Amino acid sequence: MKRTRRITVTAPQDLVEKAQAATGASIPQTVRAGLQLLAAARAYARVLRLRGKVRITRTLAELKADR
Repeated sequence: MKRTRRITVTAPQDLVEKAQAATGASIPQTVRAGLQLLAAARAYARVLRLRGKVRITRTLAELKADR
């Protein structure tokens, strides 16, 4: 079972409304989506730093077939 943490956040109402409009979800779901995006952005930045430093020997077709 995943551990959870209850938080209290104070945010500008217009920002919350814009974020909810973008997700079409409740406030807790919208906050979770925002946290996931922040975590993913950090991972993407680390991957981009590897650009040109990692040699991939598999073809695109092989990668797709391995899904």
